[in-house]
Amino acid sequence: MQSQSKIVVASQHYPPDPSTTATIMAEIACRLATSYEVVVLSGSPGALPAAQTGSGRPRVVAIKNRMAGKAALVRRGASELLFAARTFLALIRRLRRGDVVLTVTAPFMLPYAVAAAARLKGARSALIMHDLFPEVLVMAGMLKSGSVVTLMMHAANSLMFRALNAVITIGRDAEGPLLSYSGMTRNKIRFIPNWATLVPGLRPLSQDNTFRKALGARFVVGLSGNLGFTHDPDIVFEAARLLKDEADIHFLLSGWGVGFERLKQLQAAENLTNVSFVARVEDPELEAFLASANLWIIPYRKDVAGVSVPSRFYNLLAIGRPVVLVSEPEAEAALTVVESELGWVVTPGRADLLAEAIRAASRSDVTAMAERAVKAASRFDRTEAMKAYAGLIDELLRSPKLAERR
Repeated sequence: MQSQSKIVVASQHYPPDPSTTATIMAEIACRLATSYEVVVLSGSPGALPAAQTGSGRPRVVAIKNRMAGKAALVRRGASELLFAARTFLALIRRLRRGDVVLTVTAPFMLPYAVAAAARLKGARSALIMHDLFPEVLVMAGMLKSGSVVTLMMHAANSLMFRALNAVITIGRDAEGPLLSYSGMTRNKIRFIPNWATLVPGLRPLSQDNTFRKALGARFVVGLSGNLGFTHDPDIVFEAARLLKDEADIHFLLSGWGVGFERLKQLQAAENLTNVSFVARVEDPELEAFLASANLWIIPYRKDVAGVSVPSRFYNLLAIGRPVVLVSEPEAEAALTVVESELGWVVTPGRADLLAEAIRAASRSDVTAMAERAVKAASRFDRTEAMKAYAGLIDELLRSPKLAERR
């Protein structure tokens, strides 16, 4: 080991949990374990995959956790608060001066617990910011921007950012909102984008594709993954309704979350013939499913910039598919789409513009766009991201104060 200090990774989501967050945190923990002693405080019960065990792998410590469904907001909030409290106590027992603890913004109470425990124990702390709270809750319409709860969370964030030694952003658009907090400084921010889990390479469209062949449409529009409170299912369904008379365009939908429940309710009421649902697609079939569509939609509500970055975006690029992104143009994914000419960016709330973008895509030769998508995905490389995480941890082990970067 290069250092007597250890790295502690605190995450509610970790294998065997199949979520994207769990996969990302496991990749980081395993990479760090090649150079340091790594302990993972995990809120995901169950046996680890074989690849996550053995010599040179992180030591995983289970933190008792009961995850409520996303729709059960009160129970979910109570469960997440209890998990954060248990993690805080576990950190107080395990952290030593000079250690580094790495965490993520899921659940949103966890970073407060981690920053507090690290400060009390003389350890260094780093946060991977997948979502910025309370901004994401305001965006979703769950909080008012000037409410007492929002103002209290802003005040707590200022204290937390002051206590944290580093904040890792996965989008360039996050720096502005972060620097609006009094406790945040530019030298603490490191931009390390997520990566594609699929190997970049153009997957040809095939009518023999299991997911595609039953549809009988020339042009398939896909929607996949978790649709949470920050996403807009209505704009997707309204675009499908506007295109219902165009027989060669068909919508293929698969995912989970409150947004998909909403889509199913809308479909039950209207029964559009150009909309099909399939059950949640698991990892072994993910590549075939993503390759089944000509075009993919990522539908955000307004004010997404600086608040959330869609992890699914990178796999869509990896298989060589253009995207229609519903978001502000300054959001990270939108910047990438425009800079590399990978698809269309549509104003949130404008189903007519979404329908028009889909129609334009169906009438265009997107071969060059697909090739650019694969090339772009190659830039979001796991190896480079792991090197960046290892470099940051090494900086924190040597000094709690990071150098300014330009």
